[in-house]
Amino acid sequence: MMMLMLRLSLAVLIPVAVFGQASPPGFIRWGGAELADRQEALTARVGPDGSARETLADYGNSTGAHRFRFIHRDSDGAPEQHAQIEDVVFIQSGEAVLQLGGDLADPSGRNGELTGSAIVGGVTYPVQTGDLLHIPANTPHRYLVPDGGQVTY
Repeated sequence: MMMLMLRLSLAVLIPVAVFGQASPPGFIRWGGAELADRQEALTARVGPDGSARETLADYGNSTGAHRFRFIHRDSDGAPEQHAQIEDVVFIQSGEAVLQLGGDLADPSGRNGELTGSAIVGGVTYPVQTGDLLHIPANTPHRYLVPDGGQVTY
């Protein structure tokens, strides 16, 4: 019995000791519960463009290419293209269709950050909760959200 209690105590203490260690400089973790709370807050702030966003961390890269953004959409996103930014996207919740590639119609913007009226050509991919995406720099893309749906990434 004493041996069982010792094993249980160690099983409880060892993970606490590991998690209690100081994190390496620059390490950040956003847990599932925190992201769910942030998603709820974003849902309440959706603007006229059908989205709300929050920058979770910005690492000061002059191109803006190294940052974490959290975005909620309940309608289609505008077509966009980033000359120097590669998007790495984790779909936190919901579903959408990612339109990717092709050509940006009526591009406007500055410093390599462009939006357009549509994407001509390209391909579409259904995306849903749990998907992880990589969108290369200089690639037109947009999220198409089904009526009554939402996507948070």
